[in-house]
Amino acid sequence: MLKVLIPTIMLFPTIWLSSPKWLWSTTTAQSLLIALTSMSWLCWTSETGWSTSNLYLATDPLSTPLLVLTCWLLPLMILASQNHINPEPINRQRLYITLLAFLQTFLIMAFGATEIIMFYVMFEATLIPTLIIITRWGNQTERLNAGTYFLFYTLAGSLPLLVALLLLQHSTGTLSMLILQYSQPLTLNSWGHMIWWAGCLIAFLVKMPLYGVHLWLPKAHVEAPVAGSMVLAAVLLKLGGYGMMRMMVVLDPLSKELAYPFIILALWGIIMTGSICLRQTDLKSLIAYSSVSHMGLVAGGILIQTPWGFTGAIILMIAHGLVSSALFCLANTAYERTHSRTMILARGLQMIFPLTAAWWFIANLANLALPPLPNLMGELTIISTLFSWSPWTILLTGTGTLITAGYSLYLFLMTQRGPTPPHITGLPPFHTREHLLMALHLIPVILLITKPELMWGWCY
Repeated sequence: MLKVLIPTIMLFPTIWLSSPKWLWSTTTAQSLLIALTSMSWLCWTSETGWSTSNLYLATDPLSTPLLVLTCWLLPLMILASQNHINPEPINRQRLYITLLAFLQTFLIMAFGATEIIMFYVMFEATLIPTLIIITRWGNQTERLNAGTYFLFYTLAGSLPLLVALLLLQHSTGTLSMLILQYSQPLTLNSWGHMIWWAGCLIAFLVKMPLYGVHLWLPKAHVEAPVAGSMVLAAVLLKLGGYGMMRMMVVLDPLSKELAYPFIILALWGIIMTGSICLRQTDLKSLIAYSSVSHMGLVAGGILIQTPWGFTGAIILMIAHGLVSSALFCLANTAYERTHSRTMILARGLQMIFPLTAAWWFIANLANLALPPLPNLMGELTIISTLFSWSPWTILLTGTGTLITAGYSLYLFLMTQRGPTPPHITGLPPFHTREHLLMALHLIPVILLITKPELMWGWCY
């Protein structure tokens, strides 16, 4: 664990001491080295499930893929931000990269924590850099409003979680994930216990976000700069799913009855947010709502609490993290050239940027879960586990899949096909940096087809 955490902390002196000319190159190189080092976690030797460096930081098959995804994303965020942060004063550039490095440090400690209270502190700490990135580097005047939504939704959801965790500590005497799984099952039967159950889960469901408490997400995505959108879509939403998986172990037997309304909300959200995507004009807003739809499926898979549901949830989280981040990068490259996120103004791009149209095509097909990509594997395992729980769910999940295919193709046809308007023909060409960025997003997705057991979680 420390072989990744210490180099990440050493990024701070690198950022502030390197010369202005080499700032972006050195930070990208060092963060890429950290990402490559983190791959060593995937070589799984331990048979006990946990691989520990000490009592407080450890990895297991559930957190490892998320940790590697976190480390993989930092160099990609730095690559993506280079163009639009470059004109700013050098200290502001340094501050921006510092915030991204802080975010990575907090996320590694959140996913690696074995104490639930440490996970909670790091879960909350990720708010601060994200909030500063959204409110300081956002594109429009709405960014303060978006930052307020983001902060208060998440805080209002997670304060009950803190009280619930203190009660759990009081009743079991420990909050260590290593010990909790072996402790006596709690006897939960009163109204107070039901409120405690809801307190444990609502924080994570807001972060996921569940349909109904999802309003902060499209705002935050649309107003954030590209790195903010990437880290929100790829990693911060996954904190909710990861936290739910960790807490579900303790919450039985109440989950049997109390999970119903949340499963129904999640499945209904898939259809509702998919339908919203079909009538979006804003490029980033469409991709943000599609994230809500996919996370609804993940929430359903986790709340069912079967091995297949958990496996499907973690596979879909990893696949969605890479694909959604790739779509935000593509949306940003289009925005940097046309200075508009309205899809109708960016149509016909295939004629002038054919290779980029290929990236758009691959990313959209991955988003609609084309076989044999891991997105399909995650969706199929979740849909089949939901079907075996209740055959009626196939109506909702099937319709959701259909709508997903509809808006993904709509997104591609709207931005890439059609007649090229005259105001677009003089756009600057794409750089090697942007093609490299897309390759580093989509090649891992394609490679994961060959070895999906890296992201199966516990369920071998």
